[in-house]
Amino acid sequence: MTGYRVAFTLLLRHGSTMTDKRDCFTDVGGVRVGHAHDAAARTGVTVIFPDASVTMAVDVRGGGPATRETDALAPHTLVDRVHALVLSGGSVFGLAAADAVVVALSRAGVGLTAGPLPIPVVPAACLFDMANGGDKGWAAPPYRDLARVALAAVARPDASGAIGAGFGAVAGSRTGGIGSASVTVHGLTVGALVAVNSFGEVYSGEPPPGDVALPKLARAGGLAAQSTCIGALLTAAPLTRAQAQRVAMMAHDGLARAIRPIHTPFDGDTLFVMSTGDATGVDPVTLAVLGTIAADAVARAVRRAVFG
Repeated sequence: MTGYRVAFTLLLRHGSTMTDKRDCFTDVGGVRVGHAHDAAARTGVTVIFPDASVTMAVDVRGGGPATRETDALAPHTLVDRVHALVLSGGSVFGLAAADAVVVALSRAGVGLTAGPLPIPVVPAACLFDMANGGDKGWAAPPYRDLARVALAAVARPDASGAIGAGFGAVAGSRTGGIGSASVTVHGLTVGALVAVNSFGEVYSGEPPPGDVALPKLARAGGLAAQSTCIGALLTAAPLTRAQAQRVAMMAHDGLARAIRPIHTPFDGDTLFVMSTGDATGVDPVTLAVLGTIAADAVARAVRRAVFG
């Protein structure tokens, strides 16, 4: 194990550089991202569409998640490749966005070969933007329509700001949004795309000692307005599903570096990891480096979502 520790230290100390690309999620390559929003409802949808199916895993840390197909991503389950990922506002109503993506991809011939139609595997996670002041008195929730628009808009590179799933987000006492970033260490690149709608405050640097946003914690009536960070990490490293899950677990440390408090009972914090590689696996040192820089990328994406 000593050799692993030395190798890990050398990789981080001598190989750490920010990417010289566009410093965004799609720097890794192999995926496109599309956003759509409803300005009146103050909500939106983001679709991440790989050029080919990917290995995917997830780690859910918040106490109030709204998710779809996350059980199917466990290492012991049958499905080993995924065809798209949806991030949305709207809480449980937003889960309908994935329905539209599934139908569109199936019609385009994308999905597993089983039965008369291709069956796309499209996990999803939603944040709670229902109390942000937007008009939610809809006759029908807009998420299926927004998903179709977002899917049609997928492109490279992606962007940050009040767009897509982050359009109506609130991050503590500030306006939230989506942040996109990438970090490269010793030739390994990890991209992060995070919709920040946190209960906790987002800090541009280290939070003051003891500052846990106590005034807001005392305002029980305001809890529903601010909860959940959802996002995705992307790498070309050939991770197995179990390894991708470990990276997702480590990546949550990036939320803790930028947001305080985090992973509360009011949050549904969920991070997915996508690998465009062939799932043959990486060595333990490489896995540790990937998890570490994934956390770095998440922290930078969170701050970019809020501070630009």
